[in-house]
Amino acid sequence: MAKISHVSPLAPASFPELPEIAGAEFATVEAGIKYAGRKDVMLARLAPGTSMAGVFTRSATRSAAVLDCQEKILTQSDDGAAIIVNAGNANAFTGRNGMEATKAVTGAVAETLGIPEARVFSSSTGVIGEPLPYEKITGKLEELRSGLSASNMRDAASAIKTTDTFAKGAATEVEINGKPVKIAGIAKGSGMIAPDMATMLVYIFTDAKVAQPLLQTILSELTDLTFNNITVDSDTSTSDTLLLAATGASGVEIVDENGPFRDALHTVMIDLAHQVVRDGEGATKFVTVNVTGAETNSDARTHALAIANSPLVKTALAGEDPNWGRVVMAIGKSGAAADRDLLSIRFGDILVAEKGWVSPDYREDDGAGYMQQEEIDINVDLGLGDGKATVWTCDLTHGYITINADYRS
Repeated sequence: MAKISHVSPLAPASFPELPEIAGAEFATVEAGIKYAGRKDVMLARLAPGTSMAGVFTRSATRSAAVLDCQEKILTQSDDGAAIIVNAGNANAFTGRNGMEATKAVTGAVAETLGIPEARVFSSSTGVIGEPLPYEKITGKLEELRSGLSASNMRDAASAIKTTDTFAKGAATEVEINGKPVKIAGIAKGSGMIAPDMATMLVYIFTDAKVAQPLLQTILSELTDLTFNNITVDSDTSTSDTLLLAATGASGVEIVDENGPFRDALHTVMIDLAHQVVRDGEGATKFVTVNVTGAETNSDARTHALAIANSPLVKTALAGEDPNWGRVVMAIGKSGAAADRDLLSIRFGDILVAEKGWVSPDYREDDGAGYMQQEEIDINVDLGLGDGKATVWTCDLTHGYITINADYRS
């Protein structure tokens, strides 16, 4: 596997301070599934009464762990719950062996923690098509159980990394009915990023009390505004999983779909989504694509993704080349409604093209200077309606090739 010897230039200055979430404990171990000299398994134990919500990849080749989680997510119980995650092996496209490995892990976790197997959720991330050496996980469960602590969430964020160059975490606190509610989450993701209902691996925890149907509704809606609007390389993972656990330990009950809890959760989710893009394999630019003036929001998103996923656009960004013709190309190929003579293109605040032609006020030196920034906005107005969308992406450099050419070696 390619050696990751640097941290992304787009990484946050430091890992954030994550609050302890009452009712949630974490532990990590070095199981040696693929990596040497680092933690690669994390366990989260959740208090009785925890509500669980989740969204998952819709890939036709999704992993055994995803299929297992999808069956369990609606299970309601006053029992405790657990999440077990390994890095280095995706346990995907492994047939019957994959399902047996998943059941072996979740069953052993259930026995170790004294909870029903139906309340144990698992994830695996890493190489596809190789049997999961699950004994390396089950053999570490006693060590994991003894290491459980509410203060270990940062270690959990590090243990789930694969080609990530930095651990990802985000948190916030909001006051509801005069009482504090905490939300904290961790994520992993760097490549194979084009979410479809979920993203990479993301785990979010709150001490709010939320009934499962409402928790699921809020999570699904916010996913479409956050993780489903990021892309690194247009490839959807076999293992995308996003789990949200509400322990209820704060005693603050959420009963409204809209309101301060939703807003706070949105803040954490968008932060984590942006961190995944900032850690895109080989990335040197964080790119926001804003499309307005489309006939519908759906059309706007189609155009935005066409721009964000275009290798020609992304390599121009990597080369700091203000090649607006590639943006025009991406709009034209998207399949959504567009009119060449109505659309306008801006790099940041710089008007580049309008009315079917380059703007008479545009200067190439201005565009080239803007492209030297680490954060770039591509703004397109189609002039057709009120539809709008925003998608976040990164550039495409030789670093992406280097990482993925050696991924299995």
